[in-house]
Amino acid sequence: MPSRNERASDALIVAARRTPIGTAGRALAGVTAAQLGAVVLEAVASELEGPPAEVILGNCMGPGGDVARVAALEAGLPSSVPALTVDRQCASGLAAIELGARLVRAGSAPVVAGGVESASTAPWRYWPPRDGEAPVRYERAPFAPPADDIDMGLAADLLAEERGVSRQRQDAYAAESHARAVLAAARGEFADEIVPVGGVVADERPRSGLTPERLARFPATFREGGTVTVGNSCGINDGAAAVGIVPVTAAGAAGRPGLRIIGAASAGVAPTRPGLGLVPAVEQALAEAGLGTDDLDVIEVNEAFAGQVLACYDALAIDPARVCLGGGALALGHPWGASGAVLVVRLFTQLVRQGRGRYGLAAVAAGGGQGTALVVEACR
Repeated sequence: MPSRNERASDALIVAARRTPIGTAGRALAGVTAAQLGAVVLEAVASELEGPPAEVILGNCMGPGGDVARVAALEAGLPSSVPALTVDRQCASGLAAIELGARLVRAGSAPVVAGGVESASTAPWRYWPPRDGEAPVRYERAPFAPPADDIDMGLAADLLAEERGVSRQRQDAYAAESHARAVLAAARGEFADEIVPVGGVVADERPRSGLTPERLARFPATFREGGTVTVGNSCGINDGAAAVGIVPVTAAGAAGRPGLRIIGAASAGVAPTRPGLGLVPAVEQALAEAGLGTDDLDVIEVNEAFAGQVLACYDALAIDPARVCLGGGALALGHPWGASGAVLVVRLFTQLVRQGRGRYGLAAVAAGGGQGTALVVEACR
């Protein structure tokens, strides 16, 4: 029987595209989740040799009705192509790609997988009325049972305090993320990965001239005396990303470059510290790949909160200077269900389109105390 690592090596990412990332209520405010998903599905599917055998999209706060199916039909894919929507909160897009790779290894190919989120058009939801009272709106779905259902921002603040991540370090990291994203955009680094949407061709959030000194003026957001602020946290955003996954043998026969998936894992941690969820996922995915962090050439981690990811880097002994070299979610934005897929698109650009190295890692933590990680090897 083949080893787990041999089975993982059967899946190759040969196409990867994303939309621009918009700030909620602004550039992409009139574009629904299904419409955003359709844009990247159409782009990725056009790079495959035939229609996909399956479409899988992650989504957190969409309208329901199987957003992946609606997006696939809107993209013009044949009605015979089935589609599945998955929800692992912020890890949904990366979990969809992990699931897609496993389907390819099982013989279903090609697969188009990724994620989508439209915070701008997410429907308002209410708990049913009780005892004659008016319905009560809730801002988010529960992450965990009531006793452990802590808000992500507060959890990040408490994690930063427990792990000794200072406010100064968080602000400096956030400023660097913006600076890197602005420079990458100016170099045209995102041009080949972005599919324009309604005339929007660039990410909306990155800010030039955002210094640690400017960020230091922001007050704590989630608790008095805390260190997490709107300046060192991600935004609320709209966007979509998807990849095309085929068997390595098929891609090899066609001479196509890509990213071979050599490690993939999802893991759980205490729901009261959800930001740490990516740590065991990374450890498991690297173990499957037979690699250590020093072997990685490109690392993309979802920057939900500076304090949270810095605590994770410390736990994994990763130098923050090596992560998200083109800026991360602090600058580019965090369209929840899509963000994990955005990380893989960024890996594809750097490792395949630009040839920056051999091995890459994508990792994201999720509400409720989960994390997903993917390790890839460039095949050129």
